[in-house]
Amino acid sequence: MKKLILFFLLFGFITSCVYAQEAMVHDLKIQGNKKLRASFVKSISTIKSGSVLDSTRIEQDILRLKRLPSVSHAYYQVFPSEDNLYNVFYNIEENFTLIPSANIYTTNDDEFAYRLGLYEFNLLGRNITFGGFYQKDIYNSYALNFRAPYLFSNKLGLAVNHQDLTTQEPVFFDNTTSNYKYNNKSFEILGLYELNFKNRLELGLNYFVEDYEYKSGATNPNVPQELNVHKWLLKGIYEFNELDYFCQYVSGFKSQFNIQYVTSTNDMLPDFFIGWNDFFLFKRVGEKGNWANRLRLGLSTNDETPFAPFSVDNNLNVRGVGNTIDRGTGVIVLNTEYRHTLYEKGWFVLQGNAFVDAGTWRNPGGDIGDFSKSDNVKVYPGLGLRFIHKKIYNAIFRIDYGYGISENATKGFVFGIGQYF
Repeated sequence: MKKLILFFLLFGFITSCVYAQEAMVHDLKIQGNKKLRASFVKSISTIKSGSVLDSTRIEQDILRLKRLPSVSHAYYQVFPSEDNLYNVFYNIEENFTLIPSANIYTTNDDEFAYRLGLYEFNLLGRNITFGGFYQKDIYNSYALNFRAPYLFSNKLGLAVNHQDLTTQEPVFFDNTTSNYKYNNKSFEILGLYELNFKNRLELGLNYFVEDYEYKSGATNPNVPQELNVHKWLLKGIYEFNELDYFCQYVSGFKSQFNIQYVTSTNDMLPDFFIGWNDFFLFKRVGEKGNWANRLRLGLSTNDETPFAPFSVDNNLNVRGVGNTIDRGTGVIVLNTEYRHTLYEKGWFVLQGNAFVDAGTWRNPGGDIGDFSKSDNVKVYPGLGLRFIHKKIYNAIFRIDYGYGISENATKGFVFGIGQYF
């Protein structure tokens, strides 16, 4: 009995000694921030005053900070305080986050179009995004967006979106094309939840009204010239993200899975499921190179309809192919490009890139064999330039020229803000 008591006393003494020797955090201090609130940084950090000093958790905090739109770069320092206590410093280099945008482009028939927008990506110093845009593309459109991923806690947030978009859309049937005035007016609310550092979920509901009005081109008695359909959309998003950022360079892997169920009040636009997964892989190449890849795999309910959900489009998937030249109920797209820093001084970076965009689609009502049909395969290599401001969030003006080498190919320039993917 005495030996047993002695054992427990000795075990307790050893345990207390080991615990006493653990390095502990005396205080977490935030430096370099101007607009981003220190209280917000502390609320989303896993390191707290009184916690064990853990370099793995500190490095995860720094990665989380570097993913924020308001942060261009972040790093940490650790200094002894007293006894076995340490002060941890998170040093932040902020982005300018009130960003105007202006896109000018041409569409079919050389129509002049533009989009003007203004977004604040760090509202109230709490990483809240709020803003909107006005678009003139033959018709007037606008959108308003609010997104606060840490609104309620360091894991739970909210997004609210409204848009009223009107465009001229081609509709394909019987190997012919017609042009419709298309309007989509929607209201969306999403709950945002961060499971852990690498995994997050979004779940929400979207109510929208689609309106199609025939303008020109081919007609068919089975294809209505007017449609006004009220719809509900249930949306879910799961993201795995282990990307690491260093200024204009990105490395790591990311996967984002989207699934939606859409209800309809019209048989011409029936209820359907749609799902797709984007896989991203980035790798640093030497000091100035970056290899970037995106693979999209997607399927929807295979209804034989001219209003299929997946489109072939310059600004979405294949640079140089044209503006919405085809639609399908399935998609496989691979975008791969090599980015190289040609010039860098202070806040400015000039980056060049060489790319290959390749994709194929399943025809509405078709089968899996459609993916291998030459008419559906698009392959477009090309070259581009990026003009980057390192201290303004997403301040990347891009221009790409894609040249098709597949059947019935086209060629052309694509302009935009931000990296293509």
